[in-house]
Amino acid sequence: MRQSIISASYFHNEEAAYSFIEAKVWPQGPVCPHCGSKERISKMNGKSTRIGLYKCYVCRKPFTVKVGTIFEDSHIPMRFWLQAIYLLCASKKGISANQLHRTLGVTLKTAWFMGHRIREAMREGELVPFGMNGNTVEVDETFIGKEENIPMRRGYAHKCKVLSLLDRELGKTRSMVVDNVTASELVPILKENIAREAQIMTDDAGQYRYLYQDFLKHGTVHHSKKEYVSLENPDIHTNTVEGYFSIFKRGMKGIYQHCKKQHLHRYLAEFDFRYNKRSAKDVNDIGRVNKVFEGVVGRRLTYETTH
Repeated sequence: MRQSIISASYFHNEEAAYSFIEAKVWPQGPVCPHCGSKERISKMNGKSTRIGLYKCYVCRKPFTVKVGTIFEDSHIPMRFWLQAIYLLCASKKGISANQLHRTLGVTLKTAWFMGHRIREAMREGELVPFGMNGNTVEVDETFIGKEENIPMRRGYAHKCKVLSLLDRELGKTRSMVVDNVTASELVPILKENIAREAQIMTDDAGQYRYLYQDFLKHGTVHHSKKEYVSLENPDIHTNTVEGYFSIFKRGMKGIYQHCKKQHLHRYLAEFDFRYNKRSAKDVNDIGRVNKVFEGVVGRRLTYETTH
């Protein structure tokens, strides 16, 4: 009989949770976060010793797997952290802090902070440009929410601006918050994140008018004329990145509902992470959980820096 994934011991037993996380963070065995030593490290097994405690006999300091990671200084049981990571990885459009608060039995403030720590681990920070080897890169922007201290008005000037790049051949997105959608703001970002040999696909917005000077090819679809796939060449469209935007906006509006501009980059990291590691790329829910642990080290957040 097939068992539910959430019946796994590491979701319910604290020692099993620590063992699971240690195997991900320290695949070659314990590493002292204080001095970097891999030798002369012993696990403390006293009756009153807290779970997962080690001591390094090089620098003579105690530590757990939480030190130097997104879990540092957290009093939340590690099994709850694993549950939260799994829920965030398995929910296509995200899971709200209120839902985590009710499901895990932690306070709303704690659930909100846990979510942001996990999103920080999801942030990929890749520097390799899109469009290598002549790949096709779709470029588009969208608008969401409202920037603080900017009065409501017609159009999008009062909204938060998001730029997304999507490499069709890689099936990957890279999204970022921008202050404006002018050519002077966007073109330097595109030149930094897209290889010169790339084929660029955009709509007919004015800020993209001269991209043919910077890249191998620039295809334009005329949204202003209600054209969504070029009649001359069916490969010229931005439908793939707009499909990504539809998932992002449904999650932000339907699940998260409110987001300040200062936090938007982490939500974009979350949606990029799930899109880039989706089932179409043979990554399942547990596979995404494993990928999160590749980013937990060195990305500690404090509540003061996120609030």
